[in-house]
Amino acid sequence: MSFFNELKRRNVFKVGIAYIVIAWLVAQVLQLVFESFGTPAWVMKTVLVLLATGLPFALFFAWAFEMTPEGLKRESEVDRSQSITTQTGRKLNNATIGVLVVALAYFAVDKFVLSAGREAALVEATAKAITQQTQVKQQSTEPASDMVDNSIAVMPFADMSPNKDQDYFSDGLSEELLNLLAKIPELRVAARTSSFSFKDQNVEIPVIAERLKVAHILEGSVRTAGNKIRVTAQLIKADDGYHLWSETFDRDLDNIFAIQDEIATEVVAQLKVTLLGEVPTTSVIDPEAYALFLRGRQLSRTLSAENLQQGIDLYEQALVIEPEYVDAWAELTRNYINQVGNGLRPRDEGLALARKTNSKVMAIDPDNAGVVAQNGWIAMAYDNDLETAAMLYERAIKLDPSDIDIQRNVASLVQYLNRLAEAISIGEYIVARDPLNIAGQGALASAYFAAGRLDDARDGFELVLSLSPERIGAQYHLGAVSLLKDEPSAALAYFERESDDEYRTRGSALAYYKLGRETEFQTALSELKEHWGGIWPSSVAEVYAWSGDMDAAFTWLEKDLEINGSLRGQGANPFLANLHQDARWQPLLEKSGDSDEQLAAIEFNFTLPQ
Repeated sequence: MSFFNELKRRNVFKVGIAYIVIAWLVAQVLQLVFESFGTPAWVMKTVLVLLATGLPFALFFAWAFEMTPEGLKRESEVDRSQSITTQTGRKLNNATIGVLVVALAYFAVDKFVLSAGREAALVEATAKAITQQTQVKQQSTEPASDMVDNSIAVMPFADMSPNKDQDYFSDGLSEELLNLLAKIPELRVAARTSSFSFKDQNVEIPVIAERLKVAHILEGSVRTAGNKIRVTAQLIKADDGYHLWSETFDRDLDNIFAIQDEIATEVVAQLKVTLLGEVPTTSVIDPEAYALFLRGRQLSRTLSAENLQQGIDLYEQALVIEPEYVDAWAELTRNYINQVGNGLRPRDEGLALARKTNSKVMAIDPDNAGVVAQNGWIAMAYDNDLETAAMLYERAIKLDPSDIDIQRNVASLVQYLNRLAEAISIGEYIVARDPLNIAGQGALASAYFAAGRLDDARDGFELVLSLSPERIGAQYHLGAVSLLKDEPSAALAYFERESDDEYRTRGSALAYYKLGRETEFQTALSELKEHWGGIWPSSVAEVYAWSGDMDAAFTWLEKDLEINGSLRGQGANPFLANLHQDARWQPLLEKSGDSDEQLAAIEFNFTLPQ
């Protein structure tokens, strides 16, 4: 008997076919079950690998063993005259046919009976998942008294895709909706940093609303599959959890922008907002370019070297598809600036690239507030041109008075201009509207510190740490407050907990001097000069001024002016207060362009929205 015929006799082919059919049916059922329970994608992949691995074992088993009336035996032990492989083969045929009938019946019922119910269940499950996402450990459920009716927070939409790998898309859609609604002056929208701080937390809607000072919550979910997308959105009245509106959109990805517009229009209608104009609409972008942009933006916000570069690559890919994609050009500029600010790209190279990309945007959209503001930042932070920065920021805030990032940079500018009361006022304005904005809270605390309001500064930096325990500089500034309040031991403890090496070394030197620990003071000062004296000479000057060595302090300030071209903000540095009565102080400020008279001559007029 040939080998082929022997395979047939031993039912190896039939076992293989039966195994494949059963494995396929098992995989289909498990996929549905796993999807319903939100099982991670790796579980299904593992099951498929196991099923595939089992096929050779099944074939080997069919070849090596035979079912007999006495039970399972090795094939070599079975007398051919006693073999019942023919009967076993018929049973395998019947089993395979039975499984196929079950499979066909299942898919018929699924298509014509269960599909609608499953889709409805999906919507219900989505709503339930999001509600669970907003359950809380906090106990307070009282809505804030200062909530206004036309106020809303857009929460991060839940990623309901089967593989849970569309987080960047669901977050991006939420942010685009937030930005769209924020363009409506009559509607007060919580900023992204605050609303997104609740992502992946179990916080109840009334608590979210109370912390964000809003009366309504917009939440939802996104599910993508190929070119199809399902977006579910719910508008909720925060104080009682009543659903004012909910809708499910099943569309092609090409229609994602129409979905955004529909949701925004419905929100405005439900909140009965009386508009001065029409509801703004979204610019239509190629879906592939849009997805690349969202992915790039998500990665870039981590500010890591790898992700900033990946973000640049993704933006460039998006711009190949959509050469006039303004948002992609603007974010590309932001990445170049962040690379320079974090020492990841040479200053001249990075700024040249940033100016080039910003010029692209200005050619397409000269009234783009974000890009005007980015040019203002370059002028302020790198060109030491506060006059140009003031002009640009004045224009930017007129173009988009509601942009929190622009407002925060304006606060930095007025602090550089030594208009500390205004810096505090802007900071308080920002945190009132974006209370969980870590950068905003830090800017306000820094303004308090510069103005000598040490108790307020301490409260502010403690809040920053509660929001972000690893926030660079927060421990240093708490130590600085303690040092100025004559608490050197407490100050040293803060400094030692600071994660940034420069801050930690500088602060420790300041504390060691105050504590009279001369040897440790000299060691810390030497380390500061060795590692950071060539980058931030003002830090060394700060320690020398604090220790009473005026000559050395001025020497290092001159070095700072030579390297960085300015002494921005040093006039309000309390650790340099010993220098203010020295005859060299005012001429040095004038040389830097930072004397009171020079700063006062810079005109900067702006109005924040009410």
